[in-house]
Amino acid sequence: MVFKRLLGAIGVGGPSVDTVLDGAAVLPGHVLSGRVRLKGGSAAAEVEHIGLDLVARVEAEHGEGESEGAVVFERFTVGGGFRLGPEEEREVPFSVPLPWETPVTELYGQPLGIVLGVRTEVGVAGARDKGDLDPLTVRPLPVQEAVLEALGQLGSGFRSADLEYGRIGGTGQQLPFYQEIELTPAPQYAHAVGEIELTFLASPAGLEVVLEADKRGEPFSSGHDALTRFTVRHEDARALDWNSEVDGWIRQLIAHREAYGSHAAYGHGAEHDGHHRSGPGLGTAVAAGAAGLAVGVVGGLVAAEAVDEIGDFFEGDEE
Repeated sequence: MVFKRLLGAIGVGGPSVDTVLDGAAVLPGHVLSGRVRLKGGSAAAEVEHIGLDLVARVEAEHGEGESEGAVVFERFTVGGGFRLGPEEEREVPFSVPLPWETPVTELYGQPLGIVLGVRTEVGVAGARDKGDLDPLTVRPLPVQEAVLEALGQLGSGFRSADLEYGRIGGTGQQLPFYQEIELTPAPQYAHAVGEIELTFLASPAGLEVVLEADKRGEPFSSGHDALTRFTVRHEDARALDWNSEVDGWIRQLIAHREAYGSHAAYGHGAEHDGHHRSGPGLGTAVAAGAAGLAVGVVGGLVAAEAVDEIGDFFEGDEE
């Protein structure tokens, strides 16, 4: 996780920057740490500030279809206010808190296709230069992992994941976008729904779990009207029977979908035998499903940079 870039805004002979993130993966709401290493150029330079941007590749729906852009969802100042001599080497350590709603990019080491990055900005003598994106890997919180594992054990499969620009009404969402994890339904639910969408909204107190489902051959309801929400605490990660808990959520979701949507018969009745099919776990499903995603993490970072100009309008909408 290293990038080196000559500060183009300063010109040839300017300082260079090398940013290193500690560790392989971090958790939402936890500390991201690392070091910004600077090396002076051919002349002394006044380093006014060193900043870090957390950047996400986000999809947006609009009247003409969909587009992608790079959204800065958090900014930190980690240093500055010093003189960097010619060829001088200096290291600036940092520890910054990730937002609790930071999207999850991997599960059991398998990438989900979510693109996050850290971009370092250095201001020297009134000029600012933004470096390349350094990939940021985020693994799930224990309670998020418990929910995902239960879904896998119940028989759901991973289909895809993305970040959607916008807000889910009625929730405590803080970021200007949310993560959707699309799952195939387990066999015991397949008569009623064709796909399940899962969103985690974490906070210091716990986790909002938002579920939405579509009936086969029917689109999702507009405006997230036919979704269900559940709240769990972080300490519940090891305290609950998650297979039973999540099974109850899915059954409530189906009942909500039936009450909200068409009342036509689904064709197979609503009988359930009460037994859960033990699957290989969602981690195995992700390993197979994520491999087929069109854009991988590394390629996605290139794509996010390529659409940075498009992303400017996203940044203009930040709060």
